[in-house]
Amino acid sequence: MDDTGVRLEADATASASALSLRPWRPADAAGLAELFADPAVRRWSSATVADEADALRWVREQRRGWETGRRLAFAVLEVRPGDDGGRPAGHVVLKDPHGPAPEVGYWTAAHARGRGVAPRALGALTDWAFTAFAGLSRLALLHQADNTASCRVAEKTGYGFDGLLPAAPPEFPLDGHVHVRRRPA
Repeated sequence: MDDTGVRLEADATASASALSLRPWRPADAAGLAELFADPAVRRWSSATVADEADALRWVREQRRGWETGRRLAFAVLEVRPGDDGGRPAGHVVLKDPHGPAPEVGYWTAAHARGRGVAPRALGALTDWAFTAFAGLSRLALLHQADNTASCRVAEKTGYGFDGLLPAAPPEFPLDGHVHVRRRPA
């Protein structure tokens, strides 16, 4: 268990291994830098990770997020029988859980795409968030409008399309989609 005391699990499916979600660790930096070599991760992520030093800085930022309670980021690990910790397969994050507009985000490593990793990890994070934060009534998921894979993940995990988000250059140069999931009754 990590020093934050949080670890989540997502069950295996017929075609995919089980997932383990835990806070990012400094020891993850080398693997994280490799994952950011993927053009799709670089395109859809707001982070810039060019090498292991950048990755270590990014991990430290995620850990500061845990310390402040404003950004709860998890490494998504594929767990196969005999693994000692799992292979990094992606990232999920709960942003500002105590704020007025809590949001989730994620990305998936190239080698893990197409096997349900993103929906299972996002589903585990969402279920945990609604359990861990009693006052949380809704979560938003935002993505660029041309990211059709994110639309599919949102729909698979119960985040319904809620509207368009106009571009806000330079940070958000293109229109976006807003998806929302409400706390189960």
